[in-house]
Amino acid sequence: MMFNLDWSKRTHKGLRKWIMYMVKDQARTGMEIMDMFENTSQGWWRPSPGSIYPLLDEMVTEGVLRKMEGKKYSLTERGLEEIDRPFSWMGPSYSPRSPEEVAAVISSYVSYLEDVADSDRRKLQNSAGKIKELSSRLAKLGEST
Repeated sequence: MMFNLDWSKRTHKGLRKWIMYMVKDQARTGMEIMDMFENTSQGWWRPSPGSIYPLLDEMVTEGVLRKMEGKKYSLTERGLEEIDRPFSWMGPSYSPRSPEEVAAVISSYVSYLEDVADSDRRKLQNSAGKIKELSSRLAKLGEST
């Protein structure tokens, strides 16, 4: 076989590779990465937090990125190696199938909300009630375990 294709890394299309290039020379937050996608596409497309944050968490778990203080992500040595591999843009497939995996996805969304709060807390005003409701529901789930 000419290339060692890891077919488990076939979703997220080019997001993986683009993210690695975006953090290669400068650490960035998830929100800064989303802004870069929007700026690069001249406003035509902005990835959702549901696309970016779970992928960032997954890439940290894989050791491709590291999460630094200030909620910024940077490329690891393993990430630098992956950039140079053919077909590395085929990101891993992800669909939560267990309570642990769902909790991990929720955690990634919370990371996004924290980034929003850090950049401009006013952007959360319309969602404050829903955030409090979810917090209360999650707290009750935590008490029942």
